[in-house]
Amino acid sequence: MSAFRFVRRITLSALLLTPFCHAVSAPRAPAPAPAPGYEARADVATFIRDIVQRHPQLDEEVVATTLSEARYQPQVAKFILPAASPAAKNWKVYRSRFLDTLRVREGVTFWRDNERWLRLAEERWGVPARVVVAIIGVETIYGRQTGGFRAVDALATLAFDFPRGRSDRSGFFRDELEALFALASRDKINPLSLKGSYAGALGMPQFMPSTWLKFAIDFDGDGRTDLHRSTPDVIGSVAHYLAQHGWVRDMPTHFDVLPPTAEADRDVLLAPDILPSFTAAEMASRGAMLSPAGQQHTGKLALVELRNGVEAPSFVAGTDNFWAITRYNWSAYYAMAVIDLSESLAALKTVADAR
Repeated sequence: MSAFRFVRRITLSALLLTPFCHAVSAPRAPAPAPAPGYEARADVATFIRDIVQRHPQLDEEVVATTLSEARYQPQVAKFILPAASPAAKNWKVYRSRFLDTLRVREGVTFWRDNERWLRLAEERWGVPARVVVAIIGVETIYGRQTGGFRAVDALATLAFDFPRGRSDRSGFFRDELEALFALASRDKINPLSLKGSYAGALGMPQFMPSTWLKFAIDFDGDGRTDLHRSTPDVIGSVAHYLAQHGWVRDMPTHFDVLPPTAEADRDVLLAPDILPSFTAAEMASRGAMLSPAGQQHTGKLALVELRNGVEAPSFVAGTDNFWAITRYNWSAYYAMAVIDLSESLAALKTVADAR
């Protein structure tokens, strides 16, 4: 939430920007605000006609009325832009933002309060409780920061008035606005009541509407899927999402590694970015020195570089489970923050449980 191209998920956290574009300073001016409401625009009328044809369950009048009440949000247009002078990537700084005292303390409490559901999710999908808890902590600090924008306003702003200053992603947001109407119709929710991030991400796990439709589940069995108030649904949906994106039970997320000293070999191993593409033997043949456990790994690995500003970068060898976490937010920094937070939470919970 993650880095990065736009992806259909979820996230949070940042969901559609690189992890270093969350903080926006002195952005370029967004496009001028249009007149209030979207009911009189030809492009909106076409959008309504098209989505009603694709979703016969939608009432055209309801969709039109809802969009007539949607409002352009200048803050949304501002936040979606990259910073005027983006800071150099710095893993240590990024990590410190997510391993703060509040997240760690609240994470242990959340884990202990929801241990039954976390255990059930782990049994069903193989995703460790610590990883699920860490993702929810990184995304919204366990529901403390879910966003205050009406989703209809945020998505309409980005669907129909995407700001100049970055690659146009209005098509992505039109798809998400369509998904929002489909979700509201399916779950019998007033779309105007849904609030989320400036990018339209919703609930404790910060799922985009299309992700909610595809991957959210009713884990507590009460007949509805609620990612705002049902903690079991949130836990089950996060675990289900990771499982559907390739999580492998009992596989580590990464191994320690020293990168090749030869620049050409390093470039070859870094070329696929965070996609696991090399066997342990292939990495070794290029001069990468894996930990003993990494040398025994039978799956594919990725050489992951984490830059530290002006200091030397850090490296890990990411597995398919590292890759699965990046499906939540396309960023190695995001994945490592989740992993490090998960390990801190597990250690502290062990201590707390022993008291």
